[in-house]
Amino acid sequence: MHVIVDFTVVPVGTGVSLSEYIAACEKVLAKSGLSYELHANGTNVEGEWEQVFSAIRQCHETLHAMGVPRIHTDIKLGTRTDRVQTMADKVNSVKGKLG
Repeated sequence: MHVIVDFTVVPVGTGVSLSEYIAACEKVLAKSGLSYELHANGTNVEGEWEQVFSAIRQCHETLHAMGVPRIHTDIKLGTRTDRVQTMADKVNSVKGKLG
């Protein structure tokens, strides 16, 4: 099943700056071959359900291997059965209505 996920990984117990850990997760996503986009408060990723959630798991495993003792992740996701829709399709639909 195709899924679009917006997720935010929050390493806990690592100090104030999180960019090192977010960069590590972005590297995991780059290696996954999935379509993804970093934004100011998280990352959007799309693909087949198993691949997407495998990549999120790999983000957790990577951060734990870096010494992060605890991770909190917020996930929002959407699926459709009537047609395949990409992240770009959703954004373009709104932009088209803006004129």
